[in-house]
Amino acid sequence: MSVRAIVVDIEGTTSPTASVREDLYGYTRERLPQWLVDNRGGAADAVVAQTRELADRPDADEAEVAEILRGWLNSDVKAQPLKTAQGLICAEGFRAGALHGEFFPDAPPALRAWHAAGLSLYVYSSGSVRNQQDWFAHARGGELASLIGDWFDLNNAGNKRERASYEKIAGAIGLPAHNILFLSDHPDELDAAVEAGWSAIGVTRPGEPNSPRPPHHWVSSFAEVELP
Repeated sequence: MSVRAIVVDIEGTTSPTASVREDLYGYTRERLPQWLVDNRGGAADAVVAQTRELADRPDADEAEVAEILRGWLNSDVKAQPLKTAQGLICAEGFRAGALHGEFFPDAPPALRAWHAAGLSLYVYSSGSVRNQQDWFAHARGGELASLIGDWFDLNNAGNKRERASYEKIAGAIGLPAHNILFLSDHPDELDAAVEAGWSAIGVTRPGEPNSPRPPHHWVSSFAEVELP
């Protein structure tokens, strides 16, 4: 069956993991405590409440919540309140020109070519939809957000290692599973996508943390992706 839609991961797939973790994580880590104070009575309230619940610290004040969130950030815990806060904090950085989306050189031309060929493109990342949109909109070398049809994260799709998440995305896209191709550097995510009936190709790049694993087909560049 032919591919009609391509869903891409970000870290290690379209973009260097280090650029996400050093730039976005570092920016978030530095600004978290003050952001919680400045946004009291607004966006920070839900983040504080959810963090208290997840950490089982119902009486934690803003300073403790900030340290809990920083701890999750350092351990790369995929917690929703952290992703929410990070998305809002980094949005300010993107708009101020302090942050930019960094992409592997082969990714932007491939995305543009696939889009021009009539394929629908989507993003599925553990980073918040807000962060995803800003990463592509403020891409170094020219915006890429206009190529993307929709965005999926832990909040609106679910865990990236679970089959049900890919079934949910297929429903939102409105295409049969066999018409969707997923590109990711993480073998567990590829496994889950295949279990949901998707096609999947692994992306492995020098210096990235995840290693290829059978039975998936792996490429080292988007230029090597052959669409059935």
